[in-house]
Amino acid sequence: MENQVRVLLVEDDPNLGMLLKEYLVAKGYETKLCVNGQEGYDAFVKGEFDFLILDVMMPVKDGFTLAKEIRGIDKDVPVLFLTAKSMKEDTLEGFNAGGDDYMTKPFSMEELIARMNAILRRTAGDNANEKDLYQVGKFTFKPMERILDLNGDSSKLTTKESDLLKLLCKNANGVLERNDALKAVWGDDNYFNGRSMDVYIAKLRKHLKQDEDIEIMNVHGRGFKLILPN
Repeated sequence: MENQVRVLLVEDDPNLGMLLKEYLVAKGYETKLCVNGQEGYDAFVKGEFDFLILDVMMPVKDGFTLAKEIRGIDKDVPVLFLTAKSMKEDTLEGFNAGGDDYMTKPFSMEELIARMNAILRRTAGDNANEKDLYQVGKFTFKPMERILDLNGDSSKLTTKESDLLKLLCKNANGVLERNDALKAVWGDDNYFNGRSMDVYIAKLRKHLKQDEDIEIMNVHGRGFKLILPN
């Protein structure tokens, strides 16, 4: 593959997990294997992934819970669920948790790859510019370069400012959960990091104040909402 797809595989069955990882790597996918939901969440907030394969029934944190938490950070990354069950209710719950597709064990490796490629093709248009360019009202934001531009007047953001603004953009006009943002940007949702994040939110408001149609709103007890004009 020209641009290697980075896969986070979360599967508690050690034999199936290793088999899947080896197959994916052989097919050209850069793959990280985690054995429970919490380990998967920790890996996601520390790394960059293009595709998630989540087992549903796992210890510590199940796949649906993990997907919902990840959707609080990134609402676009594709999610494929694996499960031993085939009940309609579970399928619906999987889609409600933010899943793009659902496979019941046992399945063929070829079918897994086919499903992944179909999802990646379907989401490629949505994500083509998502990682390197956001339109934030009158501003243009380039997270890879940490540049916020307004009519040719550019500001260089700090890493944390950029990471925080990127999360807000990914959840634009929706709520970015406070704890999710803290874990993603600071790695820990403790009190002191929370105070630090409030300072960075204030800095971002100052950066964006030249566009009166933009607002970073506090959502009491939950987090923040980046309000952008339609």
